[in-house]
Amino acid sequence: MRIVIIDDSGARATVLEEGLRDAGYDDIHVVPPRGAFVARLERMAPDVVLIDLGNPSRDSLEEMLIVSRALAKPIAMFVDQSDDSMIGAAIDAGVSAYVVDGLRKERVKPILDLAIRRFNAFARMQAERDEALTQLADRKTIDRAKAILMRTRDLSEPDAYALLRTTAMNQGKKMVDVAAALITASDLLGGMS
Repeated sequence: MRIVIIDDSGARATVLEEGLRDAGYDDIHVVPPRGAFVARLERMAPDVVLIDLGNPSRDSLEEMLIVSRALAKPIAMFVDQSDDSMIGAAIDAGVSAYVVDGLRKERVKPILDLAIRRFNAFARMQAERDEALTQLADRKTIDRAKAILMRTRDLSEPDAYALLRTTAMNQGKKMVDVAAALITASDLLGGMS
């Protein structure tokens, strides 16, 4: 597992690195948050990012949140002090673990594990939501196509559905693709979908 530590304080980065090495990780890279470090991080393709901000300014927090959005990887953020707006901004940006005043090497592995699990759980929920939205959109497309067939061919709803299904099977296509083609053809021919 490749782990990147974003930190500009050598002493604090050392604590994180020692905690990771003690936990058995060895592909660890420390990157100072200067210059084009976001592009550098993307090229490094880390599996997990640990961000240590110490006492973050608003600007440094914004930069780290850009990192979080750009990478779409588990991220644990360590800060010495915080407030509600900083916590909210970190969560909105996809930070998986936000740790206030908790930088000790024996805590690094449990926090890393938490960040990975929370990231994976959130990614699963997003995938499930995306799938549900796709299914809903497909259902609406099929319903529109059925309505066209019912109106233009004077079919019942079950018969319109059966015709769409049979046509899709005969053409080796998904039913939603046949439905979308029917809607497009109806629109082109001046029908009302």
